Amino acid sequence: MQVLTEPLSAEAFAPFGEVIEVSDSARHFNINAGYAERYHDLARVDVASAGGRPLISIFRARARRLPMALSLLERHPLGSQAFMPLSRLPYLVVVAPAADATRPDLSRLRCFLAGPGQGVNYAAGTWHHPLLALQTECDFLVVDRGGAASDHNCDEFPLDGMGPWMLPD
Repeated sequence: MQVLTEPLSAEAFAPFGEVIEVSDSARHFNINAGYAERYHDLARVDVASAGGRPLISIFRARARRLPMALSLLERHPLGSQAFMPLSRLPYLVVVAPAADATRPDLSRLRCFLAGPGQGVNYAAGTWHHPLLALQTECDFLVVDRGGAASDHNCDEFPLDGMGPWMLPD
């Protein structure tokens, strides 16, 4: 089953979280005596449940080759997870809503093409595929939830045996 790719937009991605980008629709204003423009409050960082705290990390993603079979979806039930590319290269974002408390609704699987300068903030509990860099290795600034080692904040759902979910070329 092929998953068609659509452009990433705030409206289309709203059921899964927020798009992080510089745009005229974002609240923005001059700072630093006019030498900088601040695009303010672009995503809701949701990491405080069960005593969580914000983590800032860099993830380095290896490039994927298309076509490719999707292998796994994951979600983080205790907090949001934001990814902002540190390069100006496109990448893919694959998401699905929850069907119930333990599995994604694969009939509503969606794939978005994130353009240069677009990041995403997955809402807590949103099913998503791990990073899908396309052209070359890419770094992403990640803001997500840290907490006690015993916190369970990553559910995985293997797609093996669910039919080949393919991203076309």
